[in-house]
Amino acid sequence: MVEHTALERYVTQTRRRFEDVLGQMVEIPSISMDPTKAPDIRRMADFARQVLTDLGAEAQIVETGGYPIVSGGWMTGSHYPTVTIYNHMDVQPAQEPEWTQAPFTFINENGKYHGRGATDDKGPALAALFGARYAIEQGFPINVRFLWELEEEIGSPHFAAGLKKQTAIPRPDSVVVSDTIWLAKGKPAMPYGLRGLLGARLTLRTGSKDAHSGVTGGAARNPLAELMEVAQACVDAKGGKVKIPGFYQDVVEPTKTEIKSFLASGFQVNNFKQAYGFQTLRTSDPAEIMRRIWAAPTFEIHGLTGGYHGPGVKTVVPGQGELKISMRLVPNQTPEKIFTLLKRHVPKINPNVKVEREGMLQPFKGLFEGPYVEAVKRAVKAGFGKEPAFIREGGSIGAVVTMQKAWKVPILFMGLSLPEHGYHAPNEYFDWGQASGGIKAFAHYFAEMAKMGKK
Repeated sequence: MVEHTALERYVTQTRRRFEDVLGQMVEIPSISMDPTKAPDIRRMADFARQVLTDLGAEAQIVETGGYPIVSGGWMTGSHYPTVTIYNHMDVQPAQEPEWTQAPFTFINENGKYHGRGATDDKGPALAALFGARYAIEQGFPINVRFLWELEEEIGSPHFAAGLKKQTAIPRPDSVVVSDTIWLAKGKPAMPYGLRGLLGARLTLRTGSKDAHSGVTGGAARNPLAELMEVAQACVDAKGGKVKIPGFYQDVVEPTKTEIKSFLASGFQVNNFKQAYGFQTLRTSDPAEIMRRIWAAPTFEIHGLTGGYHGPGVKTVVPGQGELKISMRLVPNQTPEKIFTLLKRHVPKINPNVKVEREGMLQPFKGLFEGPYVEAVKRAVKAGFGKEPAFIREGGSIGAVVTMQKAWKVPILFMGLSLPEHGYHAPNEYFDWGQASGGIKAFAHYFAEMAKMGKK
């Protein structure tokens, strides 16, 4: 049982320490996709371990063969239920020209916490941690473990190896992931599913070097034009329908009940457009947009390279070109099967195009109803004053599928970020309103799990 006044007092007293720790974390540029930042990744792991031990938890750094995992928490009794909380401490690069401040300089603007990693995912991680500390100090009969990964932004390539270190990472009774985004402030939304991902590069070499188009144009093959033809044969550019034979064969469409829950999330088309800078969309129907971004597969083109990219027009015929693509996948699609279909389809359009896989993540679908879902609803309402809608997430978190395979336990989501916080965007920030509500919500969730007992 959570005593309201005591929890409010705890949250108020915790604020300064929360802000101090978050500031130190943000100022460590733990960019996992930049090899030159490897020392900062190690520094982040050391600091994260220290944060846990300073709060009275035990903690250790688990080596994985890549970047490490920080594992720690409180094991108060083997007969108590164990909840594992997953977050990540690595961040995206911050090279966008739109930054109005140094991205790795922490600025606290009256409870608005600026800096790369503030909302993705260091701020939510600390909210969960301080919520757990309250639960332990109050003597709740529960064990709480934290898994803080340092490779999430590059697809978690060594996470599975880290989980095999069972002495450091015991098997929990359930898992909560706090690495997702609401759709609107004041309207909590918790995912129960994630899309999978298949990345690929399509390359075509037709010459050993670029050639003058005035001298060779007309006779020379143009690899960029041919790659555009391949792209058009894979996806309808305007509507988004994927043309690869068999692509939709295993797709499970969302139910009417799921769509109803999507609509209860507070999704607003205009807010969606404004948050991501869109002028127009493929559709203006809210239900159809949510189906497309959460429960439907996609084929996206991320870049076409080759030839000349400087100012003006340099009249060359490129000697080679590369098309960078990815496909978001939904249950029951698998990246292995979709890659096979892609490899079979592309040569029919152009046998000279080389198809190479660039990473893959499985889709995930978790609980939509049941006691764990009801516990999340009650906890979030206690923290933020309103029950969450249950939605799906359009992105991918590789560690989730890995944990599901390794432990086969319920995995829930309690994200705290807002669209305006700027996940992966310039001028990222977090705020005390979401942090304080998150601390309360997690404290209540641990109380709910303690009442459920060990399964």
